[in-house]
Amino acid sequence: MHNQSHRQLRFIQFAACLGFIIVLLDVSVVNVALEALHIKFHTKINNLQWIVNAYALVFAALLLTAGALGDRLGAKRVFMVGFAIFTLGSAGCGLAPTLSALITARVVQGLGAALLVPASLSLLRQVFLDDEARSRAVGWWAASGGIALAAGPVIGGLLITSIGWRSIFLINLPLGLLGLWVVGRYAPTSPVQPTKSLDITGQITGALTLAALTIALTEASSLGWENPLIAVAFACFVLLGTVFLWLEARSPSPMLPLSLFRNAPLRSATIIGLLANLTFYGTVFTLSLYFQFIRGFTPLQTGMAFLPMMGVLVVFNITAGRLVTKVGARTLAVSGLLISACGYALFLPGIVVASYPLLVIPMLIAGGGTALTIPTITNAALAAVAGKQAGIASGLLNASRQIGGVIGVALFGFLVRNQQPTFFMYGFEQVVIVSALLLLVAAGVAIQGLPARKGWTRAVGRQ
Repeated sequence: MHNQSHRQLRFIQFAACLGFIIVLLDVSVVNVALEALHIKFHTKINNLQWIVNAYALVFAALLLTAGALGDRLGAKRVFMVGFAIFTLGSAGCGLAPTLSALITARVVQGLGAALLVPASLSLLRQVFLDDEARSRAVGWWAASGGIALAAGPVIGGLLITSIGWRSIFLINLPLGLLGLWVVGRYAPTSPVQPTKSLDITGQITGALTLAALTIALTEASSLGWENPLIAVAFACFVLLGTVFLWLEARSPSPMLPLSLFRNAPLRSATIIGLLANLTFYGTVFTLSLYFQFIRGFTPLQTGMAFLPMMGVLVVFNITAGRLVTKVGARTLAVSGLLISACGYALFLPGIVVASYPLLVIPMLIAGGGTALTIPTITNAALAAVAGKQAGIASGLLNASRQIGGVIGVALFGFLVRNQQPTFFMYGFEQVVIVSALLLLVAAGVAIQGLPARKGWTRAVGRQ
């Protein structure tokens, strides 16, 4: 790995970025298809939430095991399996005859995504050994996600308008085949840890814990908080969560070593990732409903409306990758979170007067702040652990981010569950206020737990 040529490194980085691109592409394109899916399947908002969250739930639930699997079998091998499964799941989505079939295929996509993301970061951690080079590589990896989020709504809008909603999933097939070829051809054989435990009991318990929480938050939109099913789901979440922590504390080889949470930078990055994604993905889902259900935008108009918020991710992701080793993780993360909080607060005037132009600046600010934060905490998480723990660290961080996204879509979907414009806009106001407050909390976490000094990657990486 020390002797990789510059050309090979570029292809490995391309493959890692492509894996992240297709994972996030299927987040953004689905949001612009909500109205088309609503019409096709004659479904309610809570079922639209499941189309989004079935994917995100499986993604989040399996990330930690996928990280451990990458450490055990080798990142390259797991990366290729993830590409194959994701491609098959995409074909299933594109051919789905019913809502149930579509949600099932989204589950398969989520499995592939869970394998892809931590393995992609592990590959970068393995081949980019220099701190500066790795920071730039992670910055481009994050920027590729920004590109997918930015281009996804526009591409999705064009495809839905010209071909139909199925095409937004089928477009992943050539991308998946390309990714399989590139990583198979250029990525080196990854080191393996055959004794690495997968902790199946912990995995099942953790997945059921997240499923119970998602069911409670999502179904509350249609059943109401007083429904017995919601109370039972929350009770199961608490019980299963307690059992999960107990199992992980007692296991000799836990899926989630609780000792990792004694690592302040990793612990802080995990909390910040959850809160940042909760606000971002929850707001994107809310804006998608607003543009399509309240403003009557077409899929293409919706995609174009998202360009300010998504497009700024690309530039700021790259900027963060270059700045993080110069100004320190704490300064950059706190700045990004405060900027993003201001952006969400500034949504209020545009919501009050129902003006899209007044939403553009807040979308730019909120997206830019988030884009500064995510690469920064990703670098902090990777630098805080030894190389042999890169898989579990990246899995933990990305699991927390996806859990945040699941909670955000479910919680904010509940706040805007009523499609009557007056009630919807009141819920929208609650969404942006909650988002701003949560980001202030995240900034406090960054101040307490992230390193501030220059050269932090080398200092932390040796611990």
